[in-house]
Amino acid sequence: QLVESGGGLVQPGGTLNLSCAASGIGFDVYAISWFRQGSGKERERVSCINNKDRSTYYADSVKGRFTITSDNSNQMVFLQMNGLQPEDTALYYCAAEGRCGGGMDYWGEGTLVTVSS
Repeated sequence: QLVESGGGLVQPGGTLNLSCAASGIGFDVYAISWFRQGSGKERERVSCINNKDRSTYYADSVKGRFTITSDNSNQMVFLQMNGLQPEDTALYYCAAEGRCGGGMDYWGEGTLVTVSS
């Protein structure tokens, strides 16, 4: 099970820190990705961290603004989002994959991020 939290309404230029809490999935062997889907937009993988080797991936659209980290002892993954812009508005959800880009084995229901003045 994956449960996201930390979304909300923020002004342009603001910051949010999303959390993904995992349980019952063998956390250490998975890569955890953050996806987002805005209204009328395709789903986008914004970031991923491989819990086996701590390698990370960032989409070009968020590189330099978002940071993904993992706390294996507490089975949590965080997405620190800085410099948020209206185009970052979306439902953000986390997913467990065998490897980054390997296909979702588990996913959460998401947390909504709205960037607006």
